[in-house]
This record gives sequence, C-alpha cells and structure tokens, in this order.
Amino acid sequence: MTEIKFGTSGWRAVVAEDFTLANIRRAVAGIAQYVAAQSGAKTVLVGRDPRFLGESFVAEAAKVLAVHGVTPLVIPEPAPTPAIAYAVRRLRTGGSINFTASHNPPEYNGIKYSTPDGAPALPEVTSEIEANIRRLGDAEPAPADSGATFEQVDVKPDYLKRLAELVDLSAIRKSGLKVVFDPFWGAARGYTCHILREHGVETATVHDYRDVLFGGHAPEPDDHLLGDCKAKMKETGAGIGVATDGDADRFGIVDGDGTFIQPNYVIALLFDYLVETRGWKNGVAKSVATTNLVNAIAERYGIQLYETPVGFKYIGELINQDKIAIGGEESAGLTIRGHVPEKDGVIAGLLAAEMAAVRGCSLGEQLRRLFATVGSFYPNRENFRLTPEVKEKFTEKIKRDPAEVGGRKVAQVVRTDGLKLILADGAWVCYRLSGTEPVVRVYSEARKEEDRQPLSQAAKDWVMA
Repeated sequence: MTEIKFGTSGWRAVVAEDFTLANIRRAVAGIAQYVAAQSGAKTVLVGRDPRFLGESFVAEAAKVLAVHGVTPLVIPEPAPTPAIAYAVRRLRTGGSINFTASHNPPEYNGIKYSTPDGAPALPEVTSEIEANIRRLGDAEPAPADSGATFEQVDVKPDYLKRLAELVDLSAIRKSGLKVVFDPFWGAARGYTCHILREHGVETATVHDYRDVLFGGHAPEPDDHLLGDCKAKMKETGAGIGVATDGDADRFGIVDGDGTFIQPNYVIALLFDYLVETRGWKNGVAKSVATTNLVNAIAERYGIQLYETPVGFKYIGELINQDKIAIGGEESAGLTIRGHVPEKDGVIAGLLAAEMAAVRGCSLGEQLRRLFATVGSFYPNRENFRLTPEVKEKFTEKIKRDPAEVGGRKVAQVVRTDGLKLILADGAWVCYRLSGTEPVVRVYSEARKEEDRQPLSQAAKDWVMA
C-alpha cells in the first residue's frame, strides 16, 4: 500500500506507478473526511493543470467527494493554481483539490489541497488528512457511476478582474511596452496574454497550446528553457518576457536584452517598487533561503521583515493577516497584499511588466541602481546528491553549529529551516535536506560577484568535509 504524504505543495508521484486511480480515491477520500468534519462549507472546488488524464482524475475525485457527502464544484478547463485559490475565497468553499504537479516533469501528477482561505494546507491540516488516509487503508472502493452531473465553475473571469484591480495595466499600454508570454504549455494559457491584450498591450506568445509532455521536459520557467521566449522577444522587439510554470504558480522573467532575471532579484525589485508606488509599508516576508537583498531594502525603508521556513503556506498566513505588502521565495513564488495567500506567477509577470513600464528602464538597470543604493547580493543554489553514507554523516553534522566555512568565520547560526550560516560580511550559506530523496539543497549568497563561485564551492566542500 502506497504511503501518501503531503509535502510543502501536496502529494506528487509518477502516473501509473504510485499516482493511480486507487491511490487518488484514497487521497480524495481522506480530504473529503477532513472537510466533512469541519464546521464550514461542505463544498470543494476540483481543478487541474493540463497534464495527461487530468480530466479523468477530476471526474473521479468529484464522484469520491459526493460519496462522502461533500459537494464538488468542477472546473472544466485547466486553471492556474492562484485562480483556483481566488475562487475558493470568492465562493467560500471548504477548500479545493487541484490535480497538478506544478513544475515537475510530465510523468508526474499530484494532488494539492487548499483550505477555505485559499492557502496551501498547513502541516496540522495535512497530518489529519494523512491520518484519515491511513485509517482507510486500501479499501476505498471505486464509486458507482450514478450518472449524476456536477456543477461546473469558470474561475477565469473573476480572477482576471481581480488582477486588473491590482496591476496598472493602463501604464503598460501607455508606455508602448511589448510583451512576450510563455505559458510553457501550462494552465496560464489564455490568462496573461488575454488580460494584456484586453487592455491594449501588444503581446506575443510561444508554447500556447496543450502538450501533456511539455515539450519533453519539466514545465519550469528557468533560464535554460526560455530560448523560444527570447527568440520571440528579439523577433517582436519586446521589452520583457514573462513565463509561468505548469500550474502558473511560479514565474520566469526575461529582460529586454534577453537576460534572465533570477527570481531572487525579481522579488526584491518588486518589493522596492511596491513600496515606492503603493506606499505599502506593513511588512515583507521571505523564506530563509531567499536573498538578503530583501533584508537590505526592508532596513532602508524601516519595514518589518519576516523570515519564514521554506514553504509558501507560511507566507500565505502573513498575507491573510495583512502583515506584509509582498511575500516571496527564491524558487519563483510571489504574492502581494490584497491578493491570494498562494504563489501567483501570473501576477508576478504582470507586475514586472508594470514596473518596467512605469520606471521606463530595463530590469537590469533597475537592479544596478538598487545595488548602488543598498549594496550588492549574488545568490546561488544547487542540489547536491548524497550517497547513503554521506547523507547519514551529513545529517549528524548539521545538528552542530560550525565555527567556519571555507576558512571564513561564522558570525550567526539560523535554524528557521535547515542550517543557515551567516558570515561576518553578510554573506551566507544554507543547507536543507530533502525529505523525499538523498539530496541536500545548498544555497549561498556572496556580497561581491567575484566571491560567488568560491563561496558556493566552499559551501559544497563543507558537505563532504
């Protein structure tokens, strides 16, 4: 019997291996029992990204929910994760089930449960769901086909209307900025391009059709996969390229000269821009692995900084409490005040376009100006695979507080999530062990560009020392 565990963004597995109809029924039944036991609404939105068999999985989930006394509201077309989150709040449902594996390779699918506030379920919720699933064992039967039809919901119009309230689309149009949008064959198809064109912004697209294989690779808007976006930008004379991953909760941004602007920098730039243009100073949140450029901006403006464990649910809580103007994770997750407590790659791309339009210069130039004001930061991230022996040794090692890394003295040890070591000049390294595979995620950030690679190497060498 497969053990179903919900991580930071739900349960994910390979289709036809662990992600089977039998296991989907068990997972959905566990969620249904949780919702039925709560005092709130006994309705659940059921949506998906465009992955293989997604329609069948949604239909099966709807039947399982109904068997357990929970009313399903079915989203018939692929929809971005943030659009589903917004619909949960607007319709006041008991949450949502979203069939998505986000940026994972095409052979994966997953189930993500969001609570009635639209946020990813917190650990105390997923632990209850997992306990329900364990009690069910492997006995969840296939629901009988009663021929019943379930209510369908189009989440797109209201979500786009909300985006138009949060983003200054007229400023983008007036600037004459041209945009290229790359949805990576994913759930944001017809969203970003639609709202931009509707507001008079010249927008071209690439990969704007369904391909359940996502071009043969993971639908991840990272630099090495944005070649077609960059080519289309050159062809059309676009000043910015924006991309989203498979379920549109993550973003990728390409500057007008074809330079990929890493998410750490996009988050920092947008934080600075929102304070400048919206006047929001109620706080900022970032995960422990996200650039300290955010810290420097917060210090400049006298804004409270919240540094959270990795996992957007922690930032979502702060959004719900209206404690922050913006929250972000270095893995390309971002949302803003007054919006959903969930990563939103669509709004991130639109705000980046607004920022380029209003400031009238490239994102690269904006970053150089920001460095000149608050100092420079050069982050890096790598995944480091470990043998079982090295993993066992390293697991013990990170329990202790090291005095130095690469011959440089450790000034502060932070254990918000994993082990973060801050050095005397403000540079830092952070180690997080994966809970599902023999991998350690090694983050580092230097204060000088020439120190970036040596610091990264020292951080990796410490793993093996």
